[in-house]
Order: sequence, then structure tokens, then C-alpha cells
Amino acid sequence: MNQHKNIVIASGNPGKIKEIQAILKDYPIIPQSEFGVSEAEETGTTFVENAIIKARHAAEHANMAAIADDSGLVVDALQGEPGVISARYAGTRATDEENLRKVLRNLEGVPEDQRTARFICVIVLMRRQHDPMPIIAQGVWEGRILEQSFGENGFGYDPIFWVPEYQCASAELEPQVKNTLSHRGKALKMLTELFNHRAAQ
Repeated sequence: MNQHKNIVIASGNPGKIKEIQAILKDYPIIPQSEFGVSEAEETGTTFVENAIIKARHAAEHANMAAIADDSGLVVDALQGEPGVISARYAGTRATDEENLRKVLRNLEGVPEDQRTARFICVIVLMRRQHDPMPIIAQGVWEGRILEQSFGENGFGYDPIFWVPEYQCASAELEPQVKNTLSHRGKALKMLTELFNHRAAQ
């Protein structure tokens, strides 16, 4: 990625923007809101489809390279829910708190060893609206769902996601620690490696 060329990020989620800017701190990442770009309608049925839809939409309206991620929580005992609708699991305008409370309600009575879950993140970089070969990277973070919320850091489902490596909830991790472990951190690392490999060819 050209370190001097602006890249628009296709997101209106402040927590997500902050994480991506922190991990890609060598690159000028600008939120799409600064260009007056609206949120794209996520009509895909997979993380990959939605990330491409969002990146293409931002690239078109900002007229520059765009990066978009689509991510979510996949809970085994809920047959993969909330999945691609993680941000709107409890309704179109649901808050983070409402979404995670719905997960906890749906898991009531499920024993600890059956509460396995993972965060999944797919990140797409499109150099222009009609980029025929976008760079696609993904990351997975394995854990399980707690029975109540812990911690004040992070966003989304972080307060109920147990991190085995640190024996705590994701929301109890310092941001810089989370960024080395998380699905988004892994996907962004892969994205950078893929881009640098392609640039070197």
C-alpha cells in the first residue's frame, strides 16, 4: 500500500475505524463520512460479499482506493448466528448492548463447553470502483461466550467473548494487546502482506 496515498475506509463504526487506523498507522486511512459517503446496503449473504459491496461503494463515491471489512461473531450453539448480521442481530438500529444481550438470552442454559464461538473478519482493498482483482484477507479469533459481560474496552461483543490466551474477556484487554490477537488484527496483517507481495511482483 502506498504510504502517501489516501485510502477511504468504508465504515461508520467508530470502534472499528479506530482499530483499523491503529493497526495501519503507517497509512493515511480516512473515514468515508469525511467524503459524505453513505453506508452501503449490506445485501450479501457472506462476509466476503458484504466487504466487497462496501469497498466498491466507498471507492465509487470517494473516487479513491477503499478498504472495507465485514466481520461478526459466529456461535456454534446458535448454528452460526449472529454471523453476517452481527451488527443488527437485535434489530436494524440495535445497540451493541442489545445485540450481546440477545446472544446471552439465546444461550441461556447452554453449558460452558458448548459455548464455543469465533470472531471472523474479511477485509477487502479495492484500488478503484471497478478493480477486477481486489485483495481479500481474512482472520479468525477462537474463543467462547461468557454468561455475562466483563470489561470496558473494545466494542460490539467484546464484553462476552472469552479469550483463552489471557483468561479474560476481550473487553478486558488493552487495545494494543487485542490488536495482536484479534480477527481484525490478523486480517489486516494478511492484507498488508498480500499487498506487499503483489507490489513486489
